[in-house]
Amino acid sequence: MANIAFIGLGNMGSPIARHLLRAGHDVTVYNRTAARAEAWVSANGGRSAPTPAAAAEGADAVFSCVGADPDLEAVTMHRDGCFRTMRKGALFVDHTTVSARIARQLAVEGKDRGLLVLDAPVTGAQPGAESGTLSIMCGGSARAFAAGEPLMRAYALRIVHIGGAGSGQQTKMVNQIALVGALEGVAEGLRFAQASNLDLEKVFEVISAGAASSWMLTHGWHSMAEGQFDFGLAVDWLRKDLGLALEEARVNGSTLPVTALIDQFCAEVQALGGGRQDMSALVRRIKR
Repeated sequence: MANIAFIGLGNMGSPIARHLLRAGHDVTVYNRTAARAEAWVSANGGRSAPTPAAAAEGADAVFSCVGADPDLEAVTMHRDGCFRTMRKGALFVDHTTVSARIARQLAVEGKDRGLLVLDAPVTGAQPGAESGTLSIMCGGSARAFAAGEPLMRAYALRIVHIGGAGSGQQTKMVNQIALVGALEGVAEGLRFAQASNLDLEKVFEVISAGAASSWMLTHGWHSMAEGQFDFGLAVDWLRKDLGLALEEARVNGSTLPVTALIDQFCAEVQALGGGRQDMSALVRRIKR
């Protein structure tokens, strides 16, 4: 069993860390809000640490799941960051959705310090984290993946080594590009069905068994119809993810017209006060 540090106990990080603890690993946690880390330890066990650097001392592996590029940089490379205390040969796995740029930067910094580094964003949302059924897309060396894959089995059903540093983050961008296209389709289809006075349950019954079926249809149709938006990735965070994809597209020369349009739709939902609601709140901008 491994000595593990886990940094970031949000909606995704908290259940992931719990799965690692339940798998028998020795887990030390850090969270920017110390009270959340203390509450996690009280509920689950393990230990808390006052800084990422303190959490990482003596760890075989350090996992992080924070907010965005600046947060990840702070918990790794700043004065109290974990990179300053991780021993040579230790593994660093980041589950945050961030830019491919910082993923590559961490890989270089880690290599200089003798660390193994994986950028490993996840998909499956909070229910997948709670149930231990996430899918993980990994970028980094084959050696880093070999070290990380057995540990990630504690909370994931599918773990794929995509390629070199940054490729995990690029794959997560593909995921978000495809997801928001399906999300907008479900939102527009739902409003069309409502305007046509159709029985929404019967519509769902038939289209969910055909070519229109999708994860978003299955998980979003009923809650969107009921105006319930408290189940998944917040619009604010989705817009952050889309911004990463649009920025990467400018780098690699690809075009994302639908993604750019849906990014603006997300801005409309933010203006309606829905930034903290889950992404299915995109339906709010479409008149009934």
